[in-house]
Amino acid sequence: MNTYNNSGRSGKNIRLDFKNAFPYVGEKEIHASIAENTELFQKINQGQKAATDVLGWFEVTSLMDEPLLAKIETKACQIRENGDIFILIGIGGSNQGARAAIKAMHPEYSGIPDKPQIIYAGNNLAVDYLKSVLKQSQGKSVYVDVIAKNFATLEPGIVFRMVRRFMEDTYGEKEAATRICATGSLNGSSLEKLGQAKGYSLFPFPLEVGGRYSVLTAVGLLPMAVAGLDIRQMLAGARDMKQLLKSAKCEENPAVLYAVIRNLLLKKGYGVEILSHFEPRLEYFAKWWIQLFGESEGKNGTGIYPTTCSYTEDLHSLGQYIQQGKRFLLESFLTIEEPQEALPIPEAKKDQDGFDYLELKEFAVLNEAAFQATVKAHHDGGVPCLNINVPGISEYYLGQLFYFFEYACFVSGNLLGVDPFDQPGVENYKTKMFEILGRP
Repeated sequence: MNTYNNSGRSGKNIRLDFKNAFPYVGEKEIHASIAENTELFQKINQGQKAATDVLGWFEVTSLMDEPLLAKIETKACQIRENGDIFILIGIGGSNQGARAAIKAMHPEYSGIPDKPQIIYAGNNLAVDYLKSVLKQSQGKSVYVDVIAKNFATLEPGIVFRMVRRFMEDTYGEKEAATRICATGSLNGSSLEKLGQAKGYSLFPFPLEVGGRYSVLTAVGLLPMAVAGLDIRQMLAGARDMKQLLKSAKCEENPAVLYAVIRNLLLKKGYGVEILSHFEPRLEYFAKWWIQLFGESEGKNGTGIYPTTCSYTEDLHSLGQYIQQGKRFLLESFLTIEEPQEALPIPEAKKDQDGFDYLELKEFAVLNEAAFQATVKAHHDGGVPCLNINVPGISEYYLGQLFYFFEYACFVSGNLLGVDPFDQPGVENYKTKMFEILGRP
């Protein structure tokens, strides 16, 4: 037992390969942990071991609400047809998921111009950044989506005030309202009241879904649709992953295995996990993963510290530490299995640059060789390695991947003995900042 591959659409699905976690954690230990926690896993699979008011993400079919999807697609089509700029205002879970998917499907280096251009705001309080957002929006057709569950977080709230003033000064209050979407709790929240008073298009931020688990709700789906992504395929991928995880035996469930192995390694002193990849398109997905696990598990003086590396670039910086530094790291490689586009290395016999041995090889072969060499070198150097293999980068497989990690985080947090759905430390910083600023 060192891999588990569950067949989904086209016979392919996410595959967890953990042979490179040996000998740092053994098969007997994995089996013993699964046997010890079988009842826990069964309860989790039934949507238990958490308050019912935080599991709105768990049953994907409940998110596939046809009237809401149609409303999202209609609004997104309007924005795509008429907008030059789409300002997405949110912080943390309110924009991480959408940004992860959009950047994966439309990388900045692709050369394909975005329509509309998506600008992320409300995720910092830097003056120059906000001024740049407003400057880029001048003379353009601008649409806005402000996302805030309860509209009490300072960053998106105050940035939306600035952007709202810009929109009303530019278009007048009445037309500005037709260009602004508000995604928040529809339970009498201040954002809902503001939206109703102004006439904004309102979309629900489900009360029973926390921010970092909200990517497959209107929170993530509207921005994705504006970017031209197929949100129905995204949900289909998540639904199929849910069905596969629900039907798999514990010892064959890749999300359970991932959670079990990382917790066993934590007990042995491996307190930092690196999510590494050889595909720059996954940069923001890795940031979403960092928030998911960092905010879910970093409590009560415990938890694995999540971080990320983008290879091969980071092999020439952090690679030295990973290879020979203090032995407290585990590494999970996120790999994409689909063949990359053909790009052969040209002949250059007269140049004498020393790379003739690579002539006519596909460039993708180099990246694959770097991946294989890195896994072997890091494993041999004392780093337990996991491989999470994804068939390709598409809406369907991103939906699978989002759900896979959400489910794994639910399991892992319970194994760790923490609530994977609260974030008291974040609330502490907010309280202290409000005190400094004189909030009544």
